[in-house]
Amino acid sequence: MKAHELRDLSIAELEARKNDEIEALQKLYFNKAVAGQVESPATIKNHRKELARLNTIILEKKRAEQTEVKA
Repeated sequence: MKAHELRDLSIAELEARKNDEIEALQKLYFNKAVAGQVESPATIKNHRKELARLNTIILEKKRAEQTEVKA
């Protein structure tokens, strides 16, 4: 999902997507450890990027809320 699409979601929805990405990444790492290989190594990279993207947007939204409360 693109960053501009993620920014339209609420923090709760972003947290849920983040948990899904973490679970998917853990499964990929487990399969890599057990089988010694994964179908596509790029999938791990893509999940890591998506997780970083989600963390960034969640932090942006939380900081925006804090500044609104102070103002």
